[in-house]
Amino acid sequence: MTALLTCAMAFSMMQLFLLGALGPRLVDELGISPTVLGLTTTIGFGTAAVLSPAGGRIVDRIGPRRALVALLLVSAAALALIGAAPGAGFLLVAVALGGLPQALANPATNKAILAGVPPVRRGSVTGMKQSGVQLGAFAAGLPLAALAAGVGWRGAVWTAAGTAVLAALWTLRALPADPPVKGARSRLSLVPRGAIAWLTVFSLLLGCGIASVNTYLALFGAQRLGLGPTAAGALVAVLGVAGIAGRVGWSKAARPGRAEWLPGWLAAGAVGAALLLAAALLVHPLVWMAAVAVGVFAVSGNAVSMVLVMQRAAPGRAGQDSALVSAGFFAGFAVGPPVFGVLAEAGHYGPGWLLVAAEFAAACAVAMTWAVRERRQRAMSPA
Repeated sequence: MTALLTCAMAFSMMQLFLLGALGPRLVDELGISPTVLGLTTTIGFGTAAVLSPAGGRIVDRIGPRRALVALLLVSAAALALIGAAPGAGFLLVAVALGGLPQALANPATNKAILAGVPPVRRGSVTGMKQSGVQLGAFAAGLPLAALAAGVGWRGAVWTAAGTAVLAALWTLRALPADPPVKGARSRLSLVPRGAIAWLTVFSLLLGCGIASVNTYLALFGAQRLGLGPTAAGALVAVLGVAGIAGRVGWSKAARPGRAEWLPGWLAAGAVGAALLLAAALLVHPLVWMAAVAVGVFAVSGNAVSMVLVMQRAAPGRAGQDSALVSAGFFAGFAVGPPVFGVLAEAGHYGPGWLLVAAEFAAACAVAMTWAVRERRQRAMSPA
């Protein structure tokens, strides 16, 4: 089940990693601007943010197996449409469709873990399945980018679409049937509370910075550092591999009592990663170190957030609480790239990376404030 959930997470965001890794080719062949490239991320994650609360409620009602099959089939459809896009308008519509799998991904996979994994293993399994997002980044940045060099970017995207269909069939065979749909409907809550509210704000700020890196890292390497399209795509792959290691390692370490402090420390490390990107304008090889640091620190923060959600979720609300935190993360992904895109189109990558550092610093402040409040509340509570 761990492998399957990891695969589902990879496909939930595959479209956006592909657009980032293939960005130089899309800019050349479709004639889209860097601002429009950033707009793809805005539309994809904006749609996911809007749909996430309802998606979490749906998962709580229908069960993880049905939700995961739907996720993978809609992912396949969105990828197929991206591969057929004749221009920017069609591309943006296809990306919007891909927002639905993103909205279902964390609620469905978290629900599956709570239903089928013993508590002692949930942290490590969560880290593995969250690393699936970075596995998608690796696949987009290396094998699929290399495939695009041979068969064209459309052929590479269509290959990913066909693989998503196979994964949907695998889900039907591998996961146990969902319990019968319950007749009683739980109330849809759009306002996060308590720990979930803090994690939502943290995820919003973290998402702003990560999305800018994901969307513009390859273009930055090609336009300002002199890398070819394949090498620029490899930057995304390096980020993905580092993110896999970081998400698995930090999630396993996120035990109660320690987990509350990890988001703040990871965000602090992400600030350093963003500063390395700015420094790469002067010392170009630093971009590779920066890609590793973004994966180890920034990207890992979201996995730790999901572990905390499962530790803090109210009974029967794992799907909705996961969705609310995910909505914050997706909203950050929608907001960050357009602002960065304006700077990138003007050639101001240095100020852009400093903006990303400021977003990570704000996420660090929120996380640390929450961790301090949690420690004080535990100290004041009766033994």
